Amino acid sequence: MSSRKPKNILLVTGMSGAGKSTVLRTLEDLGWEVVDNLPLLLLNRLLDTAPGEGSDDGDRPLAIGIGTQTRGFDAESIVRRIKKLSSEYGHHVGTLFLECSEAELERRYSETRRRHPLAQDRPATDGIARERELLAPLRRWSNRLIDTTNMGSNELAQQIRSTFAPDGLGRTVITVASFGFARGLPRDADLVFDMRFLRNPHWVQALRPGTGQDADVSAYIVEDPAYAEAMAQIEALLLFLLPRYQAEGKAYVTIAFGCTGGRHRSVHVAERMARRLREEGFSPTVRHRDLQTAPQDSLEGAPVTI
Repeated sequence: MSSRKPKNILLVTGMSGAGKSTVLRTLEDLGWEVVDNLPLLLLNRLLDTAPGEGSDDGDRPLAIGIGTQTRGFDAESIVRRIKKLSSEYGHHVGTLFLECSEAELERRYSETRRRHPLAQDRPATDGIARERELLAPLRRWSNRLIDTTNMGSNELAQQIRSTFAPDGLGRTVITVASFGFARGLPRDADLVFDMRFLRNPHWVQALRPGTGQDADVSAYIVEDPAYAEAMAQIEALLLFLLPRYQAEGKAYVTIAFGCTGGRHRSVHVAERMARRLREEGFSPTVRHRDLQTAPQDSLEGAPVTI
């Protein structure tokens, strides 16, 4: 009997062309450990193998792709193995079957010009019929079925994300960053907002040594006549975009706010926006790229009189 603690396991199977690759890629993006077409004789060895040092793979759910091309495939034998994994080893095993109509599968094979794996030298319809017959015991046994006939890959991925995302995984990782244009754009920025239209605390001698994290610097920035309206519009845009990025499965979003030197205006705005996003249920990480740089008149340009 396995000495490893019980795992959450999802067997992903179904008709070739019904979206198994999309499902497995999406689960992997969600943090699942994913193995495709593992020979069934090696399944127990996989479950008995300890994760690498420093790895938390032992706590990750496991998705196993199985199809008629899997070495040693026998649907009845797989069902017996599933029962044994649950009853004798304590693993929590679910089976997801991907269904699709014959006409749609034919269309997909025709569009991609791929040959059906069970009909290399015959019409795809022959392979589809044979595969459906071979998979029938697994289809009857499965506790989840998704019919992808009328689904595109994006819609299927969204359904998988909403159904199988483990707690704490699957949500877009949001970073709110500040930076100075004088030192270049952040390479990982997805959304960039230029805050140089706000009045610059650098040119106030008492504020110059401070940063956008200081109350007096923040108060000076907030008093700019354009500040309130600009912040409201940026907040509205972000609160509109971020749920859509998450729905589309974007793993990372970096929102970058820039000013000239990256110490005052951008820092203040990044801190404010991060607080606002937290109020709306997001969990952003804040990063200030140029906060520790020394203030330099040569970087800030000439002061602007308002």
